[in-house]
Amino acid sequence: MQYGFILPGGDLSTLIELASEAEDAGWDGVFYWDAICIEAAGLMYDPWIVLAAMATRTTRIRIGAVLTPLSRRRPWKVARETVTLDHLSNGRLILPVGLGALDDGGFAKVGEATDRKVRAQLLDESLEILTGLWSGQPFSFHGQHYHVEEMTFLPPPVQSPRIPIWVVGVWPRMKSMQRALRYDGLLPNKMPDDGEITPADIQAMKTFIARERSSATPFDIVWEGETPGENHGQASDIVRPWAEAGATWWMETRWGTWSSSREQQVRTRIRQGPPRIQ
Repeated sequence: MQYGFILPGGDLSTLIELASEAEDAGWDGVFYWDAICIEAAGLMYDPWIVLAAMATRTTRIRIGAVLTPLSRRRPWKVARETVTLDHLSNGRLILPVGLGALDDGGFAKVGEATDRKVRAQLLDESLEILTGLWSGQPFSFHGQHYHVEEMTFLPPPVQSPRIPIWVVGVWPRMKSMQRALRYDGLLPNKMPDDGEITPADIQAMKTFIARERSSATPFDIVWEGETPGENHGQASDIVRPWAEAGATWWMETRWGTWSSSREQQVRTRIRQGPPRIQ
């Protein structure tokens, strides 16, 4: 099990400090988020610039944004941004992707696609373009939404065979799950009418992945939640069922409106270290 921390907010200097503190405290990853305008969330910044700053202040910890809605970003631009970050961090970038949350003004308020089917099509095409451009070989693409004439992007990523891509998979929707299997990790989700995800669901997903995935490359299952840093035994008890079910990453979260008290909670929890299973 690896342990990441998702930073829910903060000014730029605070975000960079917290990334450095997370590395010092033994966390395996520190993650920001990718949004344009969610009014209730308070401060937010461009994720690529934030991650670049984090990369220059850390040396070991993995970095990424949870998560990037590729349907509202040009995939060739994302290809350049991610490769640049991968080189700047010396191969520590992870790219979590999905359809995104429609309460972000970066969709309806600026005329981006909001239909779920269309956003899924854009996601699929974007992923093909990303991985094609990352190859460093001549690449072209002609899809329903995007057309790329032959071009070669250099340099390729530091990481081989590519920057790891984690994809939201909606269980038990097979089309959504099959999309995740083509890449390097699963961010499990369910439709609201299907109830909350349980460790039994994670175990079922792991069985499905083992049966259906053709590639032998590593594959992560990522889950998130909150643990009490002052009680290591209780924290371990919270994480253990998810790890035993097959999760490979635990993401510590403190979602909510950013404030001075929230900042102190986040900073304290980071310094207490990961909820390692005892």
